[in-house]
Amino acid sequence: MTVQEWESLCDGCGKCCLIKLIDDVTDELHFTTVACRLLDCSSCRCGDYANRKTLVPDCVMLSPRIVEELQWMPSTCAYRLLREGKELPWWHPLVSGRAETVNEAGVSVRGRAVSERDVPNESLPDYISDWPE
Repeated sequence: MTVQEWESLCDGCGKCCLIKLIDDVTDELHFTTVACRLLDCSSCRCGDYANRKTLVPDCVMLSPRIVEELQWMPSTCAYRLLREGKELPWWHPLVSGRAETVNEAGVSVRGRAVSERDVPNESLPDYISDWPE
């Protein structure tokens, strides 16, 4: 798969950009509704995709090898679906032919997430949510 083909698998939902917290006692993973400071919560796109790893050192650069290791990828993620041998859903832009269907289907973080710029670190536990799973 070429880099362009790999990149086209991203549906632009923004879920992987949500901040995740790990419980110190149970090691349980919790999603929050707080997004990385680089994510534009309206467009669900990274504000500086080319430089994201430099600007956010713990940003995960997805690759086929890395996806195998990531248990936290959202269940709707195309990278995860393909790894699990599943079909892409109707709303995925590669299926629908339109980037907007991910938002129309209510799958993206649009209208559900806030930027970490607006949330103090000590308040992150207040934003734990069962969504996006």
